[in-house]
Amino acid sequence: MYRETAVEVGRQLGRRGAGLVYGGGNVGLMGALADAALAAGGEVIGVIPRVLMNREIDHRGLTQLHVVDSMHQRKALMAELADAFLALPGGIGTFEELCEALAWSKLGIHGKACGLLNVEGYYDPLLAMMDRAVSEGFLAPEDRALLIADTDVARLIERLLG
Repeated sequence: MYRETAVEVGRQLGRRGAGLVYGGGNVGLMGALADAALAAGGEVIGVIPRVLMNREIDHRGLTQLHVVDSMHQRKALMAELADAFLALPGGIGTFEELCEALAWSKLGIHGKACGLLNVEGYYDPLLAMMDRAVSEGFLAPEDRALLIADTDVARLIERLLG
């Protein structure tokens, strides 16, 4: 179900004429997302650190592939190139990148929308934790509102891109 959802996100972005900026890999959900966006006619820009490219996991069929020296450079360039941020279900790297995008939004480093696609309730615990952080006074309600969560691909993309 996660792969199918990633493919649907790619299709929707491609059909809308919205580009995709992502980590540049050809494996896993992100590889499936990139392939679907390309197949739907979308522009796909990858940003990959040299260390990962050397492991031959870079996607060779992208519109553009930027090779950078570090993960910090990767995230900075991805943030510069993107119009919005969308997290699919993922692991520690996804969590870290989502939280950084939210923190940068709160700090005014960017004003780009941040969203997550809550597939089959995957992010329910994270959303509950954020709501608890608000109720316990650790997170301001306006900062909690910076994260747009939805279960529907088309609706989330519309909310992020307008």
